[in-house]
Amino acid sequence: MKRRSVLTLAAGASAALLVPSGATAAPAGPSGDADRRLLLRYAADTWRSMTALVDPGTGLPADNIDGDLSTASRSRYTSPTNIGCLIWSAVAARELGLVSRGEARRRIRAALDTLARLERHPYSGMFYNWYDPATGQLLRTWPIDGSTVHPFLSSVDNGWLAAALMVVGNDDPALRASAGRILAGMDFGFYYDANARGADFGAGLLRGGFWPERPPNGGVEDNYRGRGPNVWYTGHHYGTLNSETRIGSYVAIALGQVPREHYFAMWRTFEPNCDWSWQEMKPVGEYTEHLGIRVFEGAYRHRGRQYVPSWGGSMFEALMPDMLVPEARWAPDSWGRNHPVFVQGQIDHGLHEAGYGHWGFSPSSDPAGGYREYGVDPMGLDTDGYTSDQERTRVNLGFDGCRPADPLPTAYGDGVVTPHAVFLALPYARGEAVDQLTRLRADFDCYGPGGFHDAVAVRSGAVAHRYLALDQGMVLGALGNLLGGDALRRRFAAGPATERLRPLLGIEEFAVPVG
Repeated sequence: MKRRSVLTLAAGASAALLVPSGATAAPAGPSGDADRRLLLRYAADTWRSMTALVDPGTGLPADNIDGDLSTASRSRYTSPTNIGCLIWSAVAARELGLVSRGEARRRIRAALDTLARLERHPYSGMFYNWYDPATGQLLRTWPIDGSTVHPFLSSVDNGWLAAALMVVGNDDPALRASAGRILAGMDFGFYYDANARGADFGAGLLRGGFWPERPPNGGVEDNYRGRGPNVWYTGHHYGTLNSETRIGSYVAIALGQVPREHYFAMWRTFEPNCDWSWQEMKPVGEYTEHLGIRVFEGAYRHRGRQYVPSWGGSMFEALMPDMLVPEARWAPDSWGRNHPVFVQGQIDHGLHEAGYGHWGFSPSSDPAGGYREYGVDPMGLDTDGYTSDQERTRVNLGFDGCRPADPLPTAYGDGVVTPHAVFLALPYARGEAVDQLTRLRADFDCYGPGGFHDAVAVRSGAVAHRYLALDQGMVLGALGNLLGGDALRRRFAAGPATERLRPLLGIEEFAVPVG
């Protein structure tokens, strides 16, 4: 997965886990038949792009494809996250009546069969970051420019794949054994550094990943499981809670591979003293203790809102895990408060603070070419993090007593919005999201045979005419939940996730006022 929320620290299952889903309360459906029909059309077109991404020989999706869905334009690389997106998208498509049960099963089985044959790290059971979707071969040469690929195993990419395996294993008894065998070999404890915050802290963090061979830029040589030879870990841990990377933590806890205390080792915000004054602003909050772990329950305040920030202020950091994990329902006093406020902050930034007339900021294709992270700067922890426009207009709100503030921007540049961010917002701002999608189609040439193109620069009108498996997977996941009775959340929530995660998430109260 190319999208990352990282914190660089200063300090140097078996098939039985996959059980049928129990009945849970489903959210209310869209407001009105017209909205439902519109969203179903979006889902059908988005599914067309997902199927166009798939290589018929392996059943694996490419990372991206051009906006005309030409099969010749499929990228020659894919990742564990992309494969997970295809798997849960097929479940969502079936629940929405876009495909039959047989077709969904066939597509998922093809992907599972190829997954079972892919080269993995033999001691952790983890998948490498990049494979050729046409052959399933591990990539050691980047197909775009011929540069060398040093095989890497990402904790967050494997987290998304494992979460998808849990979903499909709980969804279809005919696929449960295949998904379970793959999942059983994956050990997230291989990433867990118990001493990341000090030997006496009481819990550790997950590394971003590792190389089994020494990389050119170094790395931290170790082996947290003690199985096989040493590996070279990334210099950073995933220490920010409000990030898409928490899916790796959720899976690891649900599978019993890391202690549940790990959840409270991640930062909500960093501490409110000058040692941490590099963060976006001085947080408010207080210290408390959960499961013996000292936690600073911090939050940011900006434009009348109080929220737990993400790393870069983007929508998919905040809401992609909520697409599979029923965070708002399981954690009403933490995520249940934060998600709606985060969405409203993005809406306010796009419509009022920056004045773009549109909203929905998240890492996506860059309409000028390539790929870039976008977000709402004051809603992220990193002062040099994501911005909402091409010009990288930043806000420095200062850190009282440690760092002076700069004047607020008088104007913003060419703002870039991505439709997947708007779809993720549907559970928390349905009317605003449906209206925003309608206005995007009306104002820009941003809709093609596979649904919404990946991103729009709203002042210049430039469009990234491309479809990404990750972003289309978020669109289908969001619609599968909204229109299909929480289809994906119900499947993920069965068995160990409910037993181990639900009580854990329910413990906490964020420093976010009740809305």
